[in-house]
Amino acid sequence: MTQAPAAPKAARRRHDREIVALAVPAFGALVAEPLFVMADSAIVGHLGTAQLAGLAVASSLLMTAVSVFVFLAYATTAAVARRVGAGDLQSAIRQGMDGIWLALLLGAMVIAIVLPTAPALVELFGASHTAAPYAITYLRISALGIPAMLVVLAATGVLRGLQNTKTPLYVAVGGFVANGALNAGLVYGADLGIAGSAWGTVIAQLTMAAVYLVVVARGARRHGASLRPDAAGIRACAQAGAPLLVRTLSLRAILMIATAIAARLGDADIAAHQIIISLWSLMAFALDAIAIAGQAIIGRYLGADDAQGARDACRRMVQWGIAAGVVLGLLVIVSRPLFIPLFTNDQAVQSVALPALLMVALSQPVCGIVFVLDGVLMGAGDGPYLAWAMLATLAVFTPVALLVPVFGGGLTALWGAMTLMMTVRMLTLWLRSRSGRWIVTGATR
Repeated sequence: MTQAPAAPKAARRRHDREIVALAVPAFGALVAEPLFVMADSAIVGHLGTAQLAGLAVASSLLMTAVSVFVFLAYATTAAVARRVGAGDLQSAIRQGMDGIWLALLLGAMVIAIVLPTAPALVELFGASHTAAPYAITYLRISALGIPAMLVVLAATGVLRGLQNTKTPLYVAVGGFVANGALNAGLVYGADLGIAGSAWGTVIAQLTMAAVYLVVVARGARRHGASLRPDAAGIRACAQAGAPLLVRTLSLRAILMIATAIAARLGDADIAAHQIIISLWSLMAFALDAIAIAGQAIIGRYLGADDAQGARDACRRMVQWGIAAGVVLGLLVIVSRPLFIPLFTNDQAVQSVALPALLMVALSQPVCGIVFVLDGVLMGAGDGPYLAWAMLATLAVFTPVALLVPVFGGGLTALWGAMTLMMTVRMLTLWLRSRSGRWIVTGATR
C-alpha cells in the first residue's frame, strides 16, 4: 500500500460499506465455479478412485482452458468501472459488449483445439491407465461448454464494473442448483457415469450464459449502446487483456505443474490433490470476493480522479484480506477430519490429504493479502506489472516443485511449494502497492 495518512473513521466505514455491498454477493457468484467442481468431485468420487482421478486431470485441463481467459472478466471490470467513475455509462456498456464478442470467438477456438487433442493432453498430465479413459470422456464433453463459460466471465465483468454483483450472485446460485441436480440425475438416475456429470455441467453453463446475455442486452438498449460486434473494439479488448493473459497463463502453469507432479505420485495422491485443490479454489474465490470489490471500487475512484480514495480503499481491503485469511485457515484446521470423507471413503486418499490440508490452512493469511492486492492492481489496469511478477513467481516455483518427487516429500511437500509460491506473489504485489506507481487517474489508463 502507498504511504499515506490513515483514513478517518468515517472514510473507513464508507469503504467497509462499499466492500461489503460488492464482496458479499460477489462471493456467492465466485464460489459457483469451484462448487461446480466440488459437486462433480463428490458425485464422481463415489463411483470409484479411478473415476475421481480422471476427473482431477480433466477438470484441471478445463480450468486451465477457461481460466487463461479470465482477463475477460478482470480487464472488463476495470475498464467499465473507470468509465462509470467518469460518468459515461453508454461507453462502459459498449466496452463490455466488445468483451462478450471476444469471449465467443475465443470459446470457439478452444473447442477446436481441445476436442481432437484430448487423449494427448490427458497423457501429458500423466494420468494412469485406469484413470485416462474417464479423463478423456469428461474432457471432451465438458469442452462443449467452454464458450458459455467465457461469455459468463465477460458478462460478469460488465456487471461488476457497473457496481452490480447481485445479479451474478442470482445467476450463480441458480446455476449451482441446476448443476447439482443434473449431475445427480444423469450420473445415477440415467446411469451415465462420469459422462453424465460432464453433460450436467455443460447444460448448466449454457443456461447461465443465456441469462447473462439477456441481462446485458437489456442494459445496452436502456443506455443506447450497440450490440453489434465492432472489430476495432474487440481488438482493443484483446490488446488490453494481453498482459493479464500472460499473468494467468503463468498462474495456470503453476497449477498444471502441481497437478502433473501429484499424478506421478500415484492415484491416491492425485485423488487427494483433487479434493484439496477443490477446497483451495473455494477459499481462493472467497478471498477473491474482496479483490472483485477492489477491482470495481479502485477503477471507479481512479476514473473519477480520486487518487486518495483509491489509496484508502486499497489499505482497507488489505486489512479485510488478512482477517479473512486467518478465519479461513482456522476453519480448515477444525474441519479437516469432517471434510475429506465427504469426497472419498478410501483410507489411503484420506491419510495423504490430512497433512497436506494443514499446509493449506497455514497459508491462508498470505493468500488473503495476495488476492486483494491482485484485485487492486487489476482495478488500476496495472496488467504489465502483474504479468512480469507472475513470470518471476513461476521461475521460483518450478524448480522447487520438480524436486518434490526426487526427495520423496509427497503431497504435503508439494503444497509446501505452493505456499512458497503464494509468499513470492505476496512480496511482489506488496512492493508494487507501496510504490504508488499503479495510481493513474482518468476514464482510460
